[in-house]
Amino acid sequence: MLVEMRVMSLILDPLTHVPIVLLKDVEETFAIPIWIGILEAAAIEMKLNPERHAISRPMTHDLMNNILSAFDIEVKKVVVCDLRDNTFYAEIHLERDGQEVVMDARPSDSIALALRSGASIWVDRKVIEQSQTIDLTEEGMIEKLSARPEASDSSEKSEQDKWSEILERMSPEDFGKYKM
Repeated sequence: MLVEMRVMSLILDPLTHVPIVLLKDVEETFAIPIWIGILEAAAIEMKLNPERHAISRPMTHDLMNNILSAFDIEVKKVVVCDLRDNTFYAEIHLERDGQEVVMDARPSDSIALALRSGASIWVDRKVIEQSQTIDLTEEGMIEKLSARPEASDSSEKSEQDKWSEILERMSPEDFGKYKM
């Protein structure tokens, strides 16, 4: 059985500073954290908060979405379908002329593509049962995990500000052997 989810927010693991995407169920009763890479987190962040990031050229997931659209291929949904050895697995469900194709993908890429294409995000119930979950029914939990900078009075940096700083400090050398 699949459970429909939405991207709640991006946060940084307080110990490792590894990005985490939080997916919440549509009823907002629980969320699951998925640890992802910095580049995929940046792609998700740029789509969640486009007003904070001026991008003049298409990024990788934008290009992927544009190619699919150009060939009349619709992203129907993405599914986080498995969790093995602390690694999440996902599938991208594509459709063209009534024919469906399912592609193996990382959850981070799947989510970034879903945000660009407007596709729904689903998580298999068995994955939810195997993963850590956050109870969103606890008072104030939703606000705490999805706080926006303008809604925060705290003198501490918000998660959004931290992401903006990370993105602003990145340079081509940060991407290693891959040429920009």
